[in-house]
Amino acid sequence: MSYENALQRYIHATNTHQFENVKQLLHPNAVYWFSDQTCKTTYEIQNYFGKSWDAIKDEVYSISDVHWLVTEENTATCIYTYHYEGVLNGKFVSGSGRATNVFVKVNEEEWKIIHEHLSSL
Repeated sequence: MSYENALQRYIHATNTHQFENVKQLLHPNAVYWFSDQTCKTTYEIQNYFGKSWDAIKDEVYSISDVHWLVTEENTATCIYTYHYEGVLNGKFVSGSGRATNVFVKVNEEEWKIIHEHLSSL
């Protein structure tokens, strides 16, 4: 699997709304920076995802304008625009923001996310 495939698998896993699918793609030392919270453990990341999925029903998450800033043998960093849409308090909502993902190669066939930084526009 390439780092590009790892990113696509991550987006797909996010849209399953099942954290176990997302967790498979996370490095054990992953740190997430959200606009309103820093998550330094897998447990904290899981809770944040769960709260988001509970708040925005039927959320669909997508990305665009992916730009790979650094691609080396064991690390890759990309920036992109994220988009979401779903139902919040019975009303359709949508929005977007900026993201940074850092991937590390953990073995010959596997890349994992060690950092994500999301900020809303």
